[in-house]
Amino acid sequence: MAFQNKNLSVIAYANGFTLWHYKANETMTAISTSGYFSPVATLMKTGDIILINASNGTAIKTLSVAEGVVSVSALS
Repeated sequence: MAFQNKNLSVIAYANGFTLWHYKANETMTAISTSGYFSPVATLMKTGDIILINASNGTAIKTLSVAEGVVSVSALS
């Protein structure tokens, strides 16, 4: 499956930072693929945090946006 805008929501926004939530019936590997969230790259910023509820688990990840491509990585 591909990214579904209806599954993305904002939990909190303050001082230019957004905490996102995404839930989909896909694996964490699929959702964590670079470019998965690129359809909404104009809404997301490097440093934003996303809570992902996937079909095989839940994770908190950080976002990076470069040249219209959104990537997710483990929160450190």
